[in-house]
Amino acid sequence: MKLKKVIIPLIVLSLVAAGTLWLILKKEKKNETTYSFVELSRGNIVNTVDATGTIEPVTTVEVGTQVSGIIDKIFVDFNDRVVRNQLMAVIDTTILSVQVSDAKASLLRSQAQYDEAKYNFERTEKLFQQGMLSELEYITTKSNYQSAKSSLLSAQNNLERAQRNLLYAFIRSPINGTVIYREVEEGQTVASSFQTPRLFLIAEDLSKMEIHALVDESEIGSIKEGQKVEFEVQAHDDKKFEGNVRQVWLQPETVQNVVNYTVVVDAANPNGLLLPGMTATLDFIIEQKDNILMAPIAATKIQPTAKMMEKMFANMRKRFEGRENPGRNGGASPAGGFGGMASGAGLGGGMPTMNKDFAIIWFFDEHKELQSAPVRTGSTDGKNIEIIPMPGVELKEGMKIISSIQTTESTATTTTTNMPRPPGFGRPF
Repeated sequence: MKLKKVIIPLIVLSLVAAGTLWLILKKEKKNETTYSFVELSRGNIVNTVDATGTIEPVTTVEVGTQVSGIIDKIFVDFNDRVVRNQLMAVIDTTILSVQVSDAKASLLRSQAQYDEAKYNFERTEKLFQQGMLSELEYITTKSNYQSAKSSLLSAQNNLERAQRNLLYAFIRSPINGTVIYREVEEGQTVASSFQTPRLFLIAEDLSKMEIHALVDESEIGSIKEGQKVEFEVQAHDDKKFEGNVRQVWLQPETVQNVVNYTVVVDAANPNGLLLPGMTATLDFIIEQKDNILMAPIAATKIQPTAKMMEKMFANMRKRFEGRENPGRNGGASPAGGFGGMASGAGLGGGMPTMNKDFAIIWFFDEHKELQSAPVRTGSTDGKNIEIIPMPGVELKEGMKIISSIQTTESTATTTTTNMPRPPGFGRPF
């Protein structure tokens, strides 16, 4: 019985000690907070709109034929340079030459009929004026003469048409350029009907190319004429090319239920690396800022804990006490405080307005003390964001700032309602 009386209190004491230790460990674990850090850096931020397009020559001309026949000779091939009026191909002229001969014969016949009708008319006109012929005979002769004259004019037109068709059998280049496509071979028959067949495709100047890119309707408002464009092609994936927006076509094009607009981009091609038909991946430069202070976006979206907010308010209280008692610390703003913000920078007796371009940067100073710094945010590329320190706040390149927090403590938004604040400050944000 005595042993039992000793053991029971020991068990109770052990349970109480274990419970107390568990509560202590739980409390310590509850307030555990770890930080991840990144460095403020200087660099370039480029805001772009992505698109794809096809590279084409600026000016192309399709060379066809207005007459039908068999291709007799071809004098040019792919990639050949041609000059204006250079002979490129010849269509068999046998039938066309016969048509010219027939037209000439018809013209001679019409000319003879015209001469006869003219002679008869002039003779009957004199006799009619002398009263030696009836009016009916005069009118009949005159009608025959006008008909012969009309037939002569028609024969002349037929001869001219036949001669022109014979000339059309000789296919010539309409411009100076390069043959980038040939669709016919010698011996092939071409038929000119309602649609002129294409024999050759000539690009005027391959040193100047254009890209037809499709841009989504949600982003077309950011595209302006003259805007800088960077693009790549798969054939030269290690090289970046540049261009400029020349025009935005107002004609919409729907692709898979998405409305797109065609943007024409001019691109120089002095080395001939860009070939017609290549697919280009384009970046339209909407905004570009060079050598600016920037940080990852996550560092501007820190959700502070209650202790972090308490520390921030404590630093701010020191600052305001220093302003009211300049003899104490000379009125200097403590490190990480909101120095310079009370006048014209957003404080003015209350917390800064949390608009979209305002953020707070958190960091540890050289004394390992947690500090905060108000900043304005600027341009972003989706990964990094421009950091603009408020007046009186000093942030430097290479400075380590908090990028994320892992904590078991409740966040400030749910625990700072009754937090003590500096004089003149309203409810916390």
